[in-house]
Amino acid sequence: MLVVILLACCALIAAPAAAVTKYPEGAPSMSAVFTGVNEFTPGDDADISILVKNSGVNPLKQLGVGTIEYEDLPNTARFLSIGLASENDAIIIKTDPQMVGDIKGNGNSMTVRLHAKISTNATEGEYQLPLTLRYRYARVVDQEAADVFHFAYDDAEVTLPVTLRIKPLVKTDVVEAVPEQLSVGSEGFLDLKIQNTGPENGEKAVVKLLRNGQSPVIPADSSVYIGSFNSGETVACRYKVSIAKDAMNQTYPVDLVVTYTNREGATVSSAPTTIGVPVNAKTVFTLVSAVPEVPAGTSQTIEIQYRNDGAVTVYNAQARITPHDPVTMSDNTAFLGDIRPGQTANARYELQADAGAEPKVYSFDSNIRYRDSLGSSLESDTLSVQVRVVPAASGSSVIHLAGCVIAGIIVIIAFLVYRKTKENR
Repeated sequence: MLVVILLACCALIAAPAAAVTKYPEGAPSMSAVFTGVNEFTPGDDADISILVKNSGVNPLKQLGVGTIEYEDLPNTARFLSIGLASENDAIIIKTDPQMVGDIKGNGNSMTVRLHAKISTNATEGEYQLPLTLRYRYARVVDQEAADVFHFAYDDAEVTLPVTLRIKPLVKTDVVEAVPEQLSVGSEGFLDLKIQNTGPENGEKAVVKLLRNGQSPVIPADSSVYIGSFNSGETVACRYKVSIAKDAMNQTYPVDLVVTYTNREGATVSSAPTTIGVPVNAKTVFTLVSAVPEVPAGTSQTIEIQYRNDGAVTVYNAQARITPHDPVTMSDNTAFLGDIRPGQTANARYELQADAGAEPKVYSFDSNIRYRDSLGSSLESDTLSVQVRVVPAASGSSVIHLAGCVIAGIIVIIAFLVYRKTKENR
């Protein structure tokens, strides 16, 4: 009876070890596929999601007695790093290789997310991107003792192709940009010739001119409907734009985008195209006439000559002088008409200088109000008009007195003639 009990106890002690499993062979088997969207358009910021799967199995299974189970199975990919690359400049990978840890075999997987930039010059088609996997796996497992394992590892590197598709897109190229009468603070037109250099034909196309950031070139009419916009076709568009008052004499950016319906019936927009628009400085006028002279105590018509030193024609210009004592005016406004760049125009003013005016040069503010090519009313910077008041002529008082005497004599003679005529009657 004692012997039977002892044998039963030994069997109970050995029983847990009898079910221990060992896998003497096996290796990871890696694959990768896109999840979600893998189709992009030129100019896109592409968020790429890739599923990495380990389908490796352990083909041999061994049941042992008196052993412990493996910690590392041969089909486990350990210390896995994943990196995506591109073999051309159409796709620029922004994410460096990532360490993602371990992936066990038998169909276990994980998803990695990478970022890429699709070049605006990318052409339609499929692009094979190499996805490189680097990992380690247990190659040899030696059991040195009942409770001791010795693991030997191999390094592995696998490159898997993943396919990214670039779909066609309308691409715009500005063939010609002609600004008309664009100067600081005014409105004018911008004429554009635009070519579709992309592979896609656009339907129900609208060409939009958009302000670039804080650029002083501000589109007033921003959309032109052109309908069909086929690959290789060139269209002409005309836009009304205004120029901010704080602009300078230089070239400023403006953006162009085409919104259209693609072959799939979706409404999409082309990548923005930035062009430069030259802006002329604010129209400047210069006084080119000599300083006129007005004798004190007299009225005289003076002539002031203005020259358009700007780059655009001004229309319906009117010059105005603001008088002050001791010089006055009956009408301080003169019509100049249209003045082309470099052309001069004359204004005439009737001035009265007080008899007690001090002989010297007097300055008066003058402004020119005009209209641009679209009829907007603008005003020039203030000009300084100078008038020299000179002393009255020395003989003027004598002449005036003589005139008064003669007039008096004439009046007396007329009275005497009238009286004598009346007496005779």
